[in-house]
Amino acid sequence: MYSATITDLLRLLVVPVLGWAAIRDIKTRRVPNETWLPLAALGLVLLCWDAWAVWSETVWTLTVDGLDIGLESRQPPFDQTLNTFFLRTAFSVGFLVPFAYGFWWFGGFGGADAKALMTLAVVFPVYPHFLFDGFTLPWHEATVGVFSLTILSNTVLAGVIYPLVLGGRNLLSGAVSRMMIIGRPLPVEHAPRRYGRLLERPDSLTRSGLDLDVFRMYLSWRGLDFEDLRTDPERYRDPASLPDEPNDPGDGTIDDTSGSLALTDGGEPDEVQDAGEEVDIDDWGAAAFFEDIGGPIYGTDAEELRAGLDVLTGQDRVWYTPGIPFIVPMFGGLLISLAAGDVLVWLLTQIGIG
Repeated sequence: MYSATITDLLRLLVVPVLGWAAIRDIKTRRVPNETWLPLAALGLVLLCWDAWAVWSETVWTLTVDGLDIGLESRQPPFDQTLNTFFLRTAFSVGFLVPFAYGFWWFGGFGGADAKALMTLAVVFPVYPHFLFDGFTLPWHEATVGVFSLTILSNTVLAGVIYPLVLGGRNLLSGAVSRMMIIGRPLPVEHAPRRYGRLLERPDSLTRSGLDLDVFRMYLSWRGLDFEDLRTDPERYRDPASLPDEPNDPGDGTIDDTSGSLALTDGGEPDEVQDAGEEVDIDDWGAAAFFEDIGGPIYGTDAEELRAGLDVLTGQDRVWYTPGIPFIVPMFGGLLISLAAGDVLVWLLTQIGIG
């Protein structure tokens, strides 16, 4: 026999949507804003429905027993009082929504990551319950009872797996570096077709190198192919080689409709100015690029762009980090939470903490 409330079943609609968002985030690092509004609206409707159910002590439950499917009204099949429901909901929405916004504001989250966490805070403020013969999922419920907090803690645990796997892969391939748990070596000719960030500058390793989205924007802005840039870097290092009318740089998304980066025709670069003419030195035209697009973007400024271009035109391989979109471990954290409950609290309990 299987039994669950209608509201908890409707909440499962989040699972395929978040799974789709995770796949899209891996492929394009872009998730449309329209993804989250319907889910947030669903969450608000279900919150109102649950509030009425707890207040009236009546819920609509779907029960499946063999071939018999029944819909009935009865008392909640779980321990939920009006006070605990509102306290848990207030914590979920009142704490995690500002938490996600704050992390986005300070650069800890991407915009889609923050919106996904905010949405989960609204849709899953309290634990859902799915009753089977002899057991209930989620398996372990934390005492605090805030399910969105359980999703967040399981997301963090799921995210820990990635650097361990990456470090092991690098070790087996002989790529040993202090960056081996966050990055991997990349042939530079592949850089225009990768999402991520360089972990190298000309003279050192760094955790905040050139964002490859910005690199693609720069190439599009100049109307250049990366191969041309590598073939004659000194020519394009001179700011006098910038075109009179640069292209629209776009947003750095990889164009999957062709085998190479799609660039608009920016025309031939201007001739280099006469040696006797005084010019302000701006290697690669980096300052001009950021001035034209309105300032630094994606954590990259003119200095970091210059350093990244020096690396990409002067080396054959470079350390870079593909990163991992937070929505990916968040999706894993949601699945773990729905099945196992709060894994971190369970682990702490097993070692005598909590």
